[in-house]
Amino acid sequence: MGKRLSKPVIEAADAAKILGIRAGARSDHRFVGVWPIVVQGRLFARSWTSKRDGWNQTFVDDPLGTIQVGDRELRIRAVRVKSEKLRDAIDEAYAEKYDTKASQKYVRGLCSKKRRETTTEFVPR
Repeated sequence: MGKRLSKPVIEAADAAKILGIRAGARSDHRFVGVWPIVVQGRLFARSWTSKRDGWNQTFVDDPLGTIQVGDRELRIRAVRVKSEKLRDAIDEAYAEKYDTKASQKYVRGLCSKKRRETTTEFVPR
């Protein structure tokens, strides 16, 4: 089993509705907000867009980055998730966590095929 974020970090990310991420170790990206999901004690997010200069594509090119959890900044590595079973569990977790009427269209969008392909796990580096 690979490295995992600590239990306090995972719990704080799970409790948060928004998580700050900065993609790329050598980029000038600013922190942007994503919807964090915790499944099996692991931290994930999906990208709404696949723009060339967005966080998702930056992580494809340079998997190192930083997340903000509470008042802490943690150096992470982004790992693409390919497991369909895990992606299905993340779909369910999005629907459960973001369950307001206003969130439903975004949850449906994040669970679409093209956005499922952006599923990223954040692990410590």
